[in-house]
Amino acid sequence: MAISKTIRTYFNGSWHEGDVAIMKAADHAAWLGSSVFDGARLFDGVTPDLDLHCARANASAHALMMAPTVSVEDMVAIAKEGLALFAPDAAVYIRPMYWAAEGDSTMIAPEPASTQFALCLEEIAMAAPTAVATLTRTSFRRPVLESSVVNAKAGCLYPNNARMLREARAKGFSNALALDAMGNVAETATANIFMVRDGEVFTPIANGTFLAGITRARHIANLRSDGVTVHETVLGYKDFEDADEVFMSGNMSKVTPVAAFDDRQYQIGPIAKRTRDLYWDWATSSRG
Repeated sequence: MAISKTIRTYFNGSWHEGDVAIMKAADHAAWLGSSVFDGARLFDGVTPDLDLHCARANASAHALMMAPTVSVEDMVAIAKEGLALFAPDAAVYIRPMYWAAEGDSTMIAPEPASTQFALCLEEIAMAAPTAVATLTRTSFRRPVLESSVVNAKAGCLYPNNARMLREARAKGFSNALALDAMGNVAETATANIFMVRDGEVFTPIANGTFLAGITRARHIANLRSDGVTVHETVLGYKDFEDADEVFMSGNMSKVTPVAAFDDRQYQIGPIAKRTRDLYWDWATSSRG
């Protein structure tokens, strides 16, 4: 699914122009879903936490019973080699991925030795600082580890997210605020979630039903270093109705303020703006 026309793909040891074919029709991943990926970003000349995103790609491969074939150091080097082919001011989505080509004797489980690797670089602009989201409840929930590979950034998890989004958009909202199997708020359909009350920040505690994101962790660290109290705790829909402000956290846009949750309207508050400023200051000062 190409979003832009400027794509470069690393596959089989070399770089290729464009959205090249990397998977065959009979590959295990094509019909049994054994694929994982991760997403990092180049913007303003920096690649924040690129090494952590590459490490998570390898961890996701292990979670889907595949054998990752590229070290974190080599993956970072490959990404930087490819990014050098873009304009200096380009904003690029960095997507390393693994998939299985073969199954084991059962055909259902992937054959670890058949793991394939590619890295796709796609020029995608960062969202404007003024961009906002609107949220609604969804009838679909985040799964648990006993039923799904929620400890991986796996392609097979995304149809559940997609039906949350379709349901939300049918109701006139841009995203959905999803519960976990226990009835607690987990995240949105596309990103982690934060809320603010009385100047303190709250986010759902990582309980294994969603990926507690790399960018989420960076926001928590930045806010705490700035003197803001951040609670990782159990939250429900009522907490978000009572919040002073709400914002989303994800790799694609880093910080997205929320303007509404169903009938509840929010002002775009100072903590969301401060979180964004802290992230950009950290990223550009560290040249991460």
